[in-house]
Amino acid sequence: MSRRASLPGASELFRITSSPALDLPPQAPPEPVEKPQPKPADNGRAEQLARSAAPHGSGRTKHDAKITVYVSGDELVAMEQARLTLRAKHDLVVDRGRLVREAVAVLLADFDQNGEESVLVQRLRVVGSDGGETEG
Repeated sequence: MSRRASLPGASELFRITSSPALDLPPQAPPEPVEKPQPKPADNGRAEQLARSAAPHGSGRTKHDAKITVYVSGDELVAMEQARLTLRAKHDLVVDRGRLVREAVAVLLADFDQNGEESVLVQRLRVVGSDGGETEG
C-alpha cells in the first residue's frame, strides 16, 4: 500500500465547468453615464471634487499596477492590530492590501479637498526629505 495521497491532476483542477452565469440570456448593455463637463472657469476643480466625493479604495478587484512599500516593524504591527480590530469589533475582514488602498484613498481625497491644509501636506512638512523629523 502506498503512503502517498492520491491527488487530482492539473487537468482536473483547471477544467472548465458550467456556470449558471453563463446560461443566462444576454442582457442589453447599460446606458452610458454622462460625466458633467467642467466649466472652463473652474480650472479642472470639478474633476478633483468628483474624485474626492468617492474616497473609497478599489477593494478586491484585479489590479494592473503594483508597488512595493517598505514599513518598519512597528508600522507593520500597528497595521496588523488595526486589521484584527476591524475584524473583531467591526466584523470587517480585510487584508493588508485593502487596508492600504483605503488609507491612500482617504488621504488623497483629503488632499484634493483641502490642499494646503490637508493632513498629507501637514505631515510631510513635519517630516524632512530624508524621512527624519525636521528641526524647528
